[in-house]
Amino acid sequence: MKAFQAINIDLNKREVISFVGGGGKTTTMFKLAEELREAGKKVLVTTTTAIFCPHKGIYDYFSLTNNEHPLKVLKKTKDANIYILGREITQENKLLGLQPEDVTMLYEEKEFDYILVEADGSKRKPIKAPADHEPVIPSNTAKTIGIIGLDALNKPINNDWVHREKLFSELTGKAIGDRIDIKTIVKLIIDSQGLFKNTSPSSEKYLILNKADNTKRENLGKAIMEEFKKWETPLTAGIIAAMEAEEEYIKWRGGF
Repeated sequence: MKAFQAINIDLNKREVISFVGGGGKTTTMFKLAEELREAGKKVLVTTTTAIFCPHKGIYDYFSLTNNEHPLKVLKKTKDANIYILGREITQENKLLGLQPEDVTMLYEEKEFDYILVEADGSKRKPIKAPADHEPVIPSNTAKTIGIIGLDALNKPINNDWVHREKLFSELTGKAIGDRIDIKTIVKLIIDSQGLFKNTSPSSEKYLILNKADNTKRENLGKAIMEEFKKWETPLTAGIIAAMEAEEEYIKWRGGF
């Protein structure tokens, strides 16, 4: 199974897809972009916050707006399948992204088949709690992909493993230093201020438990999915994956 199949992408339907959480957002976003390129689709990859600049091998064309209108910049680009568009590059080599209304405008202009948006940051930590100002999800997002790294399970709630550990502690009711167990992860996912915060009610919600790169983690992921059966959940589907793998990166998929 491919990632686009796991999140129910109809290759004949244009969509905006946003990625939130931690533990592999950028990897997952570009894995999906590559699949869509292979299907002959035109894809814009961007962010509404900031991401580390992608390396050249994973895109076809890279543009910066530099205070120009995004559509004007894109009109100058060559024909390609995967475009990167942002405002500017910082001294830390981060790509600053577009405003959410710019994403909406570009979708309405029908320049792209798919627009993939990294909608919050995690400082490369496997799990996080969102701050007041995040995530920044475009209003016309059709699918929101929430990602958690399974390497966070059984780790302590601290800055080594959790982005915004104080907010995470408050949200989940666990103390700083406590271990992240299955119920803690479920609480983060189902809480209205948690993983899928600011997601439109009309957006489909997909949970990806990433980094299932061994049998133990895959089984832990299945245990988390099993726990969801005790709760009413807004999720369309749950996915266990190892997105850095070249093949067979979708390990399990199920509905709720």
